[in-house]
Formats: sequence, structure tokens, C-alpha cells
Amino acid sequence: MRHLLLTALCAFTLTACQSTPQQTTRPDQPKLSIPAGAQSVKIAAPPSTVRTALVSSARERGTVVIQDQPNMVVMERTLTGDNPTLDQEFGPSDNGKRVIRIRVRFTGSACETLAVQDLAVLNNARTALEQSFVMPGNPNTMKSLRGLKSRAESTSSCPRVTS
Repeated sequence: MRHLLLTALCAFTLTACQSTPQQTTRPDQPKLSIPAGAQSVKIAAPPSTVRTALVSSARERGTVVIQDQPNMVVMERTLTGDNPTLDQEFGPSDNGKRVIRIRVRFTGSACETLAVQDLAVLNNARTALEQSFVMPGNPNTMKSLRGLKSRAESTSSCPRVTS
């Protein structure tokens, strides 16, 4: 009985000492969908370079970065002054600030990152009456996304990709 118990204890100890192989590859990047109205571009740079370029560009322009994550950056720019066009389209923002929220999500590999940008207007931002309205991209916002592509690729050694 003692030999059986000793054998079982040794087998258990040996099993506990075995290590599991460590994962050497980084976790899978998230899959991105491109919703209606969003804009996208392929960038010849890793996601970390895209993120760094995006955050530094936003800060240089005075755009507030409200969320900075490995695969997503959310920025806001406060709109000042009256804007009858936005009032007519989205209603007044008379109980708080009106802001444009820009969300850029990105995923990819070392030399090819997909960046997806979508926009929203927030009326009465950060109040109980906050309303969010999705806006379609336009030529100006696409120009901004292409600027991100250019900035990220300028610091990358990757061969260029076409969008």
C-alpha cells in the first residue's frame, strides 16, 4: 500500500513540475467591420505606429484624446458658436456642449494595418440629455485619414500598400 501511495505521489509531483509551452506570438488582432458611412484605409505600418501617429497628430492640433487603447483611439473636438445647419439637422445643443467624436479603430500585422474611422455629433455632451448622431464620412475626413496613413508610413520601413 505504501509503495502504491508513493508511486501515485511521485506521478502527481512529476505532472505538476511539467511546464506548459509559452506562447511566443502576440495575441490575434481583432477583426474589424466597416459600418455604413465609415471610412477606411490600409497603412503600411504596424498598429502601434498607427496609434502613435494618430495620438501625436491629435495632440498637435489640440484635439482631445478621450480614449487611447492599443487598437482604438477616440478623440473629440468641441464645436463653438452657433451652427444653424447642425441645429436644423440634429436639434439644438442648448443644455451642454456640441462635440464631434472621431473614433479610429485599427488592426493588422507588422506591415499592413487597416484603419477604420467613424464620426458622430454629440449634442449636450456629458449631460443627462446627451444625444449621439452618426455622421457619414466626407472628403475632408477622408483627407484626414489619408494624412494619418502618410504620417504613419513616413516612420515605417514597410513597403507601401494601396488602399
